[in-house]
Amino acid sequence: MSIKIVCQNKKAYADYFIDETIEAGIVLTGTEVKSLRQGKANLKDSYVIIKDNEAWLLNCHISPYSHGNIFNHDPLRTRKLLLHKKEIERLRGKIQQQGYTLIPLKIYFKGPYVKVEIALARGRKKYEKRDIIKKKEAQREIERALKNK
Repeated sequence: MSIKIVCQNKKAYADYFIDETIEAGIVLTGTEVKSLRQGKANLKDSYVIIKDNEAWLLNCHISPYSHGNIFNHDPLRTRKLLLHKKEIERLRGKIQQQGYTLIPLKIYFKGPYVKVEIALARGRKKYEKRDIIKKKEAQREIERALKNK
């Protein structure tokens, strides 16, 4: 089964410690799927909440379909995620712990289906982000030095 990535939340890896990832389905309208096939989506500032034993994706921007008519979708509407009840209950328990949140990492096509990879994550502090940047720069310097020899 082929996987085609539509969009990724690259900043999530810098802003959060990713503890675990889960694949979820997503409820979409026809014009949203067509827009995703064109690659017009953005996960920046989006997050997942659990409300009434259902998971919801908020602030995910899927651009209106270019050839859509009056039935085109709202770009920032709240979308339902498809997860098993046991998964939702387990995630609810983890979220209630201090500092955990659910964030989407990427939207992709798995065969004909649209999937969202969500992550159980803890936020990073500013000094932790700086340390990571310093380590990456040091690693790049080492690789450059080895490459030039």
